[in-house]
Amino acid sequence: MRRIVAGMLAVLLGLVGYAVWQVVRLGAGIQRSDILGDRPAGPDMNILLMGLDSRLDMRGNPLSPELYDALHAGDATDGGLNANVLMFVHIPGDGSGAKAFSIPRDDYVDLAGCPDKECKGKIKTAYGLAFDQESRRLVKQGVSGEDLHLRSRDAARKAQIATVENFLGVQIDHFVEVTMVAFFEIAQVVQPVTVCVKEDTVDTYSGADFKAGPQQIDASQAVAFVRQRRDTSNPKLMFTDLDRSRRQQAFIVSLLTQLKASSTLTNPAKVSGIVDVAKRNTAIDSGLDPISLARTAAAIQGGNLSFYTLPVERFDTVDGQDVNVVDPVTIRATVKELMRPPKATPSASASPSAAPSLDGRGARLDVVNGSGVPGAAKAALDGLLPKGYVAGETGNVASQTGTEVRYAVGSAPAAKALAAFLGADVTTVEDPTLAAGSLRVVLGTSFVPPAGLAPAQPAGTASPAASASPVDATGGGTAGPPPTALTELGGEGVPCVK
Repeated sequence: MRRIVAGMLAVLLGLVGYAVWQVVRLGAGIQRSDILGDRPAGPDMNILLMGLDSRLDMRGNPLSPELYDALHAGDATDGGLNANVLMFVHIPGDGSGAKAFSIPRDDYVDLAGCPDKECKGKIKTAYGLAFDQESRRLVKQGVSGEDLHLRSRDAARKAQIATVENFLGVQIDHFVEVTMVAFFEIAQVVQPVTVCVKEDTVDTYSGADFKAGPQQIDASQAVAFVRQRRDTSNPKLMFTDLDRSRRQQAFIVSLLTQLKASSTLTNPAKVSGIVDVAKRNTAIDSGLDPISLARTAAAIQGGNLSFYTLPVERFDTVDGQDVNVVDPVTIRATVKELMRPPKATPSASASPSAAPSLDGRGARLDVVNGSGVPGAAKAALDGLLPKGYVAGETGNVASQTGTEVRYAVGSAPAAKALAAFLGADVTTVEDPTLAAGSLRVVLGTSFVPPAGLAPAQPAGTASPAASASPVDATGGGTAGPPPTALTELGGEGVPCVK
C-alpha cells in the first residue's frame, strides 16, 4: 500500500509523520471533543495546540512511578491544568508556507468569560481557572469521577480557545491538546534526536545538562531540553520563558529534519508506536478529520514552515506575579501581517495592477463595531462615505473575530467589492433582514483598517501600533536574540539556539 506521509503538530510532541492507514486507526481511537461545534470551514486551517503541565493522563489518572522519575517533573501533586504551551498554527489553503506562533505562557491578557471571576491574568491560566469553576458547578449537580473530569476539561478548552482568539484576533478552527507524558513517550519512539545549543548549560530544575554544539539526546534529555528556562551554573545566559518557546520550536524542527531523513516513517513498529502514544495522550476536536489533516501536511513538508515567538513589551510584576506585559494591538497586527499570503511576482510583460477602487453607488451602509476598538465603526463609515455610500447607522455589537459585510438579497456583487476593499480576509454574508440595496459591515477583532478608515487618536496618545519585525531566533550570539523580540525560526535543519 502506498504510504503518504502525513503531519500532526502537537504541542511538545513536535511534528510526527505517519501513514494514512495509521491515521484512520488514530481517528478511531483518539479522545475527541465537540466544543467547537460546526464552525464555517474556509480554505485555510487554524489549529491551536495546547500543552498542559498536568502530571496526570488525559482522564485524570496518575502516571506510573517510572514515568514520574523519567520526566524529572515531580509527581501527581505537581503541575496543574494550565496551558503552559500554546502554539497557534496557520496552514494556508493555497499551499504557501505554514506559520506557527508560540504564545508566551505568561502574557498578561484579558481572560474570556472571566473564569473564576478572574478577568485578567496570564494567558495560560484561562484553562485551569475554567476547569476549576466548572468542576465546582458540576459537583453541586452530583457529577463525579471521570465524567466530572472530562466535562470540566471541555469547559477549560472553550475558555482557553476563546482567550487566544480574542488575543490574536483569529478564529480557531481546530485544537490539539497533549499532556507532558506524550512528549516523553514520543521521544522514546524516535530517540535519539540531534539538537544544538550555543553554550554549555546546566539547569538543576529541569535536569538539563548540555554541552555547546550539536549532540544526540535521548527521551529524558529531550524533556529537559524543551523545559529548560534557566541556567543554574552560568548566570550570564539569563534565560527567560521566551527562550523555552524557542527551544520547543528548535526541537520540532530538528525532529522534522530527522524524520524526513531517517527510516522512522517506513518502520511499521515505530509508526504504530507514535500513533498509540497519540491515542493515549492526545485530545482533538470532533471536526478535525485526521485524513484531511494528512492531506494538508504537504504545506509543512520540505521546510515550508516558519515558527515565530510572539513579542512582549517588558517583564513586570502584577499582583505579586511575574508577567509579560504585551500590546494586543501590536500582537494582532503582527499575526495578521505574517499570515498574509505571499504576493505574486508580476511577469515582465504584466502591467501593474490598479489600486483597489470602490463605488458605493448610493447604497445605504451601516457599520457596527465588534472589534473592541473605540470609535472604529464611526471612523470606518466616515472613511467610506466619500466612496459614494449613503450614511446609515453605527453602533456596537458583541465581540467577534472576523469582519463581515452583510448584504441584502440581490446585493452580492456590491458586498464582494466592499469586502475586497476592506481586506482579503473579510467575508460576505447574505442577510434577508436588510432593506433592498443596503449593506452592513460588522467589524471584528482581526480587522486592520485600510488607510483613512482608522479612528483618530486622542491628542497626546501614541499612534496605533504597527506589526513587529522578526529577528532570527538563532541570532544574537551566545546570549541569543533580545529577550522580548519577535523571533523567527525556519523549518529545516538542526537550529543552534540558546
